[in-house]
Amino acid sequence: MGQPGAPERPGRGAGRDPRNPAELRAARDQLAAAPVSLRRIAGLFAPYRGRLLIVVALIVASSAIGLAQPFLVRHVIDQALPQNRTGVLLLCVAGMIAVAVASAAISVVQTLLSTAVGQQVMHRLRTDLFTHLQRQSVGFFTRTRGGEVQSRMVNDIGSMQSVVTSTATGIAANLTVVIGTVVAMFALNWRLALISLVVLPPAVVTTRTVARKRYRITNERQEKFAELHGQIEEGLSISGILLTKTLGAGPALAERFRETSHDLIDLEVRSQLAGRWRMATMQVVFAAVPAALYLAAGFPLTSGGLTIGTLVAFISLQGAMFRPLMGLLNVGVDVTASLALFSRIFSYLDLEVEIDDPADPVRLTPAAGEVVFDDVTFGYDGGAPVLHQISLAVPAGSSLALVGATGSGKSTLAGLVARLHDPDQGRVLLDDTDLRDVRLAELAEVVGMVTQETYLIHGTVRENLRHARPDATDAEIERATRAAQIHELITALPEGYDTMVGSRGHRFSGGEQQRLAIARTLLRDPQVLILDEATSALDNNTEREVQAALDELARGRTTITIAHRLSTVREADQIAVLDAGRIVELGTHEELLLAGGTYADLVRGGLELAA
Repeated sequence: MGQPGAPERPGRGAGRDPRNPAELRAARDQLAAAPVSLRRIAGLFAPYRGRLLIVVALIVASSAIGLAQPFLVRHVIDQALPQNRTGVLLLCVAGMIAVAVASAAISVVQTLLSTAVGQQVMHRLRTDLFTHLQRQSVGFFTRTRGGEVQSRMVNDIGSMQSVVTSTATGIAANLTVVIGTVVAMFALNWRLALISLVVLPPAVVTTRTVARKRYRITNERQEKFAELHGQIEEGLSISGILLTKTLGAGPALAERFRETSHDLIDLEVRSQLAGRWRMATMQVVFAAVPAALYLAAGFPLTSGGLTIGTLVAFISLQGAMFRPLMGLLNVGVDVTASLALFSRIFSYLDLEVEIDDPADPVRLTPAAGEVVFDDVTFGYDGGAPVLHQISLAVPAGSSLALVGATGSGKSTLAGLVARLHDPDQGRVLLDDTDLRDVRLAELAEVVGMVTQETYLIHGTVRENLRHARPDATDAEIERATRAAQIHELITALPEGYDTMVGSRGHRFSGGEQQRLAIARTLLRDPQVLILDEATSALDNNTEREVQAALDELARGRTTITIAHRLSTVREADQIAVLDAGRIVELGTHEELLLAGGTYADLVRGGLELAA
C-alpha cells in the first residue's frame, strides 16, 4: 500500500540507474577523485529556499494526511458497520475520498514546485557550464575525449533533475512517512507496534543481504558482457576482419569468444536465481510480519482488547512502512549517485581558463595590423617546444607566407596570432600591444581566420553568414558574398539566402563551403587575416575560384598564409621557411631562390610541402 509522494528511483529519466553496480562504482570513483562540498550544492538552491521549504511542508502534510486513512478504516469496521451507524459511515467514506483528493492535489503542487526549482538550477548549471567551456582553450578540446563534453552538458545535467524531484524529495518523504507511521502505530496499539519493531528489522536486513549478493553477481555479469561486446566489435568490424584474415587469427579469436560466452552461462543462472531469492525473501517478509501480528492479536497477553478495526488499520500502516523504510536504507546509494553528478559538473566548472581576458585590457581599435613575433617559444600542454625562439615582423598591410614540411609548426605559429594558444616564452604583438593585454572579443574583430576545414552551422545561408556579425544588413551580406564570388550561386538556389545548408554544410561542395567561409570572414572586415591551407583540399578549378576570392579578401590587410602550392606563396612580401619549429630562411620568392637553400629545394620538388 503506497503513500502519496512516494519517490521513484532517481536517474531513470536520463538512462542512469544508481542501483546498477557499475554505475555505483563509477560514482564512488568520481567522488574519490573530486569530492563535492555540500555547502556548494546548497548554494545552488539558496535562491529558492522559500519554495523548497514549501515543498518540505507539503511532503510532511501529504504524509500526515495519508496516515488518516487507517484510522478511518478502523472507525468503519469497529463502529459504522457493526452498529449500522450510517452517518458515521458516510463521514468516514467522505473522509477517505477527501484524503485521496488532498493527497493528489498536494502531490501535484509538490511536483510543480520541485520540478520548477530543479529546472531553474539545471538552467543555471547548463548556461554556466556552456559559457565556461566556451572560454576554454583549443588545447582543452583536443585533450578531451570526443563526446565527453556533450555527455556532461546533456546527460549529467539532465540526470540532476532527479536529484531535486526524486532523491531529495524522496528522502524527505520516506523519512516523514516512516516517523509518522511509527507514531500512528503506537497510537493505535503500542503492543503491536513493539512486535513490528522487533520483527521488521531482521526481515529488512535479510532482504538487503540478498539484494547486495545480487548486485555483486550482476556486476560480474555486466563486466563479462562488456568483454563479450568488445570482442564482437574488434572481431566483426571491417578493420578487425581484415586484421584477422591477414594474420590468420580467426581460430584463436573464436576460441576466446567461446570461453567468454561460456562464462556467461553460470553468471546468468546465478543472477536469475539471486533475483528469484530476492523476490522470494520479500514475499516471505510481506507475509511473515502480518502473520506475526495476527498471532499476537490472538493471544490475550498481547492483544490487550484489540479490535478487528484496529488490527486491520495497523496492518495497513505496517505494510505501508516497508517501502519507504527500504528507501531510507538505500539513501547512501542515491546520495552517492547524486553527488557524483555534481562532482562531474563542478570539475568542469572549476577548470582554469588558460586563455582569458586581461584584468586591465588595452584598446586596439583602430588597428593598423602590424604583427610581431618576439622571441616566441611554445609547446603544447607544457611538453617539448614545437616553436623555438621565433622572431619575425609582419608590417601592416603586408603578406607573409609560411612554408615547411608537415609538423614544422606553421599552423601553431599562425594560431598564436588568433590567440588560440599563448606562447610559453616571448610575446606576440599586434601594433606594439601584447595580445595577452587585449580582450578576446576585440582581438576576434581584428584577426580573422580561414582554415582548410570549413565549419557551417545547421541553418540558412544568411544565418551562417550572420554568425560572424549578427547585426550585418542584407546589403552588407550581399557585398561580402559578391567579393567571395558566391553571390550568383546563392541567388540561383530555389530559396536563395534562406536555403538551409544542412548539417556541416553538406548542401554545398567543398569549394562552395570555402567561399561561404571567406564571405563570412569578409563580413567581419578584419585587419589581420590568417589563411591556413584554405585551398589545399580543392581541385585545380575550384582552387582558382577560391584563390580569387582569397585575393579579394586579402587586399589591404595584413595577411599570413600557410600553403603548400607555389602559386599561393610566390607573390607574398615575405616567405618564412620553417623546419622543426625554427625559421631557417626568410625573404622574398626571388631572394630565397637565389640563396639556393631549403626553399629552392622545395620549389624544385614542386613545393608540395604538406601533401
